[in-house]
Amino acid sequence: MTLILCLVLGFAPAAQASAIFNAAELFSARDLKQEADLSKAAAYTVSDGQDIHITASGVYVLTGSAKNVTVYVEAGTEDKVQIVLDGVTVTNNDFPVIYAKTADKVFVTVSADSSLSVTGSFISDGSANTDGVIFARTDLVLNGTAALTVSSTYNGIVCKDDLKITGGTYNITAQSKAFEANDSIRIADGTLNLIAGTDGLHAENAEDDTKGYIYVSGGTLTINAGDDAIHANSVVQIDGGSFSIRAGEGIEGTYIKVNGGSINIQSADDGINAAHKSSAYRATVEINGGEISVAMAGGDTDGIDSNGDIIINGGTISVTGNSTFDYDGSAQYNGGTIIANGQQLSYIPNQMMGGGGRGGWGNMGGSSMNGGWGGSGSGWGGFGGGRGGRGR
Repeated sequence: MTLILCLVLGFAPAAQASAIFNAAELFSARDLKQEADLSKAAAYTVSDGQDIHITASGVYVLTGSAKNVTVYVEAGTEDKVQIVLDGVTVTNNDFPVIYAKTADKVFVTVSADSSLSVTGSFISDGSANTDGVIFARTDLVLNGTAALTVSSTYNGIVCKDDLKITGGTYNITAQSKAFEANDSIRIADGTLNLIAGTDGLHAENAEDDTKGYIYVSGGTLTINAGDDAIHANSVVQIDGGSFSIRAGEGIEGTYIKVNGGSINIQSADDGINAAHKSSAYRATVEINGGEISVAMAGGDTDGIDSNGDIIINGGTISVTGNSTFDYDGSAQYNGGTIIANGQQLSYIPNQMMGGGGRGGWGNMGGSSMNGGWGGSGSGWGGFGGGRGGRGR
């Protein structure tokens, strides 16, 4: 009966608790290795206006400081290319610093603190909308032992396939998305400090509803975003890691599955939101473990909101705000601790309360790039003054 009802309503049944993602299947041994084998590496010192073309598999080390340099990867479809950033600084006017056009997989490994930026409006490469400081049309792995600082007038790092982050520190300021991928964003470790005008992490595949997912098993993520801190069209699965989020919405996806980690969310809209974005999954928030704290601004906001179901099997969930939980389907409370506005509950409440416009959280961490949120009922100031009020 459940299957028939789901098909009539136009979405698939909820995925089983153990049937989504396993870290052992998502990362290779080389993905997780933080240092490159330099025994046969080629070395380049960047120079103003002198592009670098990589056409074969291998390890390539970049050093120096320059303006208007693009590193093109145009290797074979079976080739693996590793670019080592060894204290390199590149500032471009209007095009990516690293542009991976063809390869099987490209690794960007940070061995000494480096900085990449684009300061003007991006231009396209024919039909390719090359709109990130690092732009990959291949699988992309980010790892290393040092820090990479990225500044962008649009997106920070863009991958049209699978994007993996397994180590290193990433300080990204982007006027649109900090990280964007088509098929998946997979994070095993690393430190991410993200300031984004729209989304911090964004995964979306318009052609395949089973893709466009985000998986996190470790790392430290501090995300300050004008829209969603974490947005996946299909699944967001969190098995571990530490999250400090300040955003329009904290986590949004179709199926949101939290198995562990420490998650702190301050949001102007919903804290965690499961919406119908993928026909491959039923809108569901499933919490099996971890520590989750959600605080919302005043008005028509929800702490944990599902357009389908909410399932809580474990963990500690503390929600503060007008409407702590909101769901359109069913709720299952099988274990764990629920605290709503300071009161411990033995059930999942379903309270939907209207209000004025989204209230305020101040100036989103004090960044000069953000206009912040206004007072209660006034809505957002936005990223540099973007959104106005959204009262109902």
